[in-house]
Amino acid sequence: MSEPIRVFLVDDQELVRAGFRMLIDSQPDLEVVGEAGDGREAVERLAATRCDVVLMDVRMPRMDGVEATRLLAARGDGPQVIVLTTFDLDEYAFAAIKAGAAAFLLKDANPETLLGAVRAVHAGDSVVAPSTTRRLLEHFAAALPDPAAPPPDRRLDSLTEREHEVLVLVGRGLSNTEIAEAFTVSEATVKTHVGRLLAKTGSRDRVQLVVLAYETGLVRPS
Repeated sequence: MSEPIRVFLVDDQELVRAGFRMLIDSQPDLEVVGEAGDGREAVERLAATRCDVVLMDVRMPRMDGVEATRLLAARGDGPQVIVLTTFDLDEYAFAAIKAGAAAFLLKDANPETLLGAVRAVHAGDSVVAPSTTRRLLEHFAAALPDPAAPPPDRRLDSLTEREHEVLVLVGRGLSNTEIAEAFTVSEATVKTHVGRLLAKTGSRDRVQLVVLAYETGLVRPS
């Protein structure tokens, strides 16, 4: 049996952490390895605690989840971060995704969704709730560059035509399976394209590709 996925909890409400701990520890393939009450404490403890996935609240005292996520992402080999918030379409969550979070999830998500999110992010090949991520980006589209303007950076210059097409569909929230069906290719081929997109654009994960697609105007708000 493989080692369980190690989860770290960050929330300033002890009752919330207790609820998450009870849920996660009830699963044979997951375990809570630590927790913190704010971002600063989380960054300090995670420097000495090995974990795979962090459930990160965004609104906390001393250091919020956005700055904590940015510091963890800067370490390079740090854990994947799932941003948790009570507020749908929260600008803090948008900032955390920009800072390097792998996913955005509402705290009132059902247990199956939360557990699935942890497993999916740990697998590294899925976006949690792509429709939610897309709505989040569309909500803040006014703050993004004008789609008619030139791209703000050169990350798209080295992409092939097919990689451009795949990036558009990733930005629209399609899964690898759906992209494979759209192009009549194998899912393995799509995974190869996504891997090249990550490498060529310097994106941390699939969510960062979604952000890139919006920032460069490849995908526009619906």
